[in-house]
Amino acid sequence: MLTIYNDRHALHQGKVEMFRGELVPCFEVPARVDHVKHELERRGLGPLQVPDAFDEALLARVHAPRYLDFIAHAWDEWVALDPSNASRDALPSYWPTRGMRTDVLPKSFPARMGLFSFDAGTPLMAGSWAAARHGAACAWTAAQRVAGGERAAFALTRPPGHHAGADFFGGYCFVNNAAVAAQALRDAGVERVAVLDVDYHHGNGTQAIFYERSDVHFASLHGDPLTDYPYYLGHADERGAGAGLGFNHNLPLARGTGFAAWRAALKAALDGIAVVRAGALVVSLGVDTFEGDPVAGFRLRSDDYLRMGEDLARAGLPTVFVFEGGYAVAEVGVNAVNVLQGFEQQAAG
Repeated sequence: MLTIYNDRHALHQGKVEMFRGELVPCFEVPARVDHVKHELERRGLGPLQVPDAFDEALLARVHAPRYLDFIAHAWDEWVALDPSNASRDALPSYWPTRGMRTDVLPKSFPARMGLFSFDAGTPLMAGSWAAARHGAACAWTAAQRVAGGERAAFALTRPPGHHAGADFFGGYCFVNNAAVAAQALRDAGVERVAVLDVDYHHGNGTQAIFYERSDVHFASLHGDPLTDYPYYLGHADERGAGAGLGFNHNLPLARGTGFAAWRAALKAALDGIAVVRAGALVVSLGVDTFEGDPVAGFRLRSDDYLRMGEDLARAGLPTVFVFEGGYAVAEVGVNAVNVLQGFEQQAAG
């Protein structure tokens, strides 16, 4: 398994986030990737490479230019408001809601930060854009390798990406890496790409980006939005719109779901991917489905991730894995690498 590693991910290291009414230390920390990297090296699963040179203009294939411009310059604007801001992360505090305009871009930095975000749990700091941009390069490079003939490649990066939409950040995500990979595969000539999101939390950003497109099929297994973040998207009746009708497949599951029921949902998602005749697969690989995860509610165990990898390999598609969530930090390396090892063993068999 070839791994494309974001060697700049630690530039993004938040201090606090808003969680259930209080500021708490961030759950999304550099050690998440460090544990995965260590486990990959310990098992000798394959080479680690840094990403290729990346043209940032390609990000505009999945993100709105005015959003990209904001994220690229947000830290400098934050510090320009008050030099003391350099010692604290930026968090939004205002949001447009129903009846308010979003077409007019405010001059106020706090107003624009609210316009381009959907929660107060995603701190932005000096290195956020550099880390996110380099992460997108990892996803793009992994897709290039798979388009060039690799059976699979893994983009090991943070911050994660699947909650970032075309013009908003949130859920610890700034650039949608899975969307970047899917678009890169399309641009390389794959007629239809499937994105399969196995993170505990619905990939609302990925769904929103591709919701009206038939060339990218999105499927997601996740905690029921009636009870779980991001709450306002991820219901089973969201099937796509316009040209994309029928190419969006949500499988929400109740808190407490164990592996047997989760695996049955995975089969349903993979069956749907087979029906649409996808030519390549992007997996948003979150392992916050683990029974010990502090912010999620499924009951998967470490050995279950081996079986997950085997099931993904049986789809028989060129596959790009993109690292997403997983906040039981001590176990995240074992669980993520178990998926990759299960995939490799099944693919080789």
